[in-house]
Amino acid sequence: MNWIGTAIGAFVGLIVTRSFLGMCLGALFGRAVEAMLIGTRPVRRAPNFLDPLFGLIGAMAKADGRVSDEEIAATERLMQRMCLEPAQRREAIARFNAGKTPGFALNAAIADLRAWCDGRRDHAYILIDVLLDVVYAGDNADARLAVLRKLTLNLGIDDRELAALAAMRGEAWHGRAWHGANPGRHAPPPPPGNAGPDPYTVLGVAPNADERTVKHAYRKLMSEHHPDKLGDVPEVLRRRAEERAREINAAYERIKSARKFK
Repeated sequence: MNWIGTAIGAFVGLIVTRSFLGMCLGALFGRAVEAMLIGTRPVRRAPNFLDPLFGLIGAMAKADGRVSDEEIAATERLMQRMCLEPAQRREAIARFNAGKTPGFALNAAIADLRAWCDGRRDHAYILIDVLLDVVYAGDNADARLAVLRKLTLNLGIDDRELAALAAMRGEAWHGRAWHGANPGRHAPPPPPGNAGPDPYTVLGVAPNADERTVKHAYRKLMSEHHPDKLGDVPEVLRRRAEERAREINAAYERIKSARKFK
């Protein structure tokens, strides 16, 4: 509840009249003025998720100076998975094209996506996961990654978490370069088991992390990626969260089995 106007009004009323009645009248006047001012402020409505999303995708695709066929194909696949209606598809294409223009308001799109996430890390994770489809589309991934990192910075997602999301897709990220499913000599070797992403990177822990650290990371990630906690989100994002939850669980099971955790 707002009370600053009420308090100021009461204080002024007390100083001017030096009476309890004057203080009460001042409080009422201050409250009325504050209510009037609040009523005149523009209300920021919840952002349309699709508009800033496809605008940002357009900016990512154009980040290296040209839009490739692979980037267009990745965007088309995303539209298909989202089952966009004809009007939504036309608007998504328009936003994608707007994102490619030099004057595109990238910061505004990022602000809208941040507002859509509303501080929820589970929403931020699935949003980033969807955008990684475009990051991996074709060559020159660094330019697209630079745009994505502007978003992750605003969402409070660090590079370790970004690397974990990449690992779930069979990708690894060292510094500013993206590499394929084989992470190379710089990454810790995964424990024996079925082929798949490096489980330590998926959980965001060092390969020599103790049992307590591994279990804490696993429980934290499962809580953040659990699809049942997402609320009202597009179905494609819910499915991606389910995939991520399975990857996290599989990574933990591989480490647990290799190191004989209870």
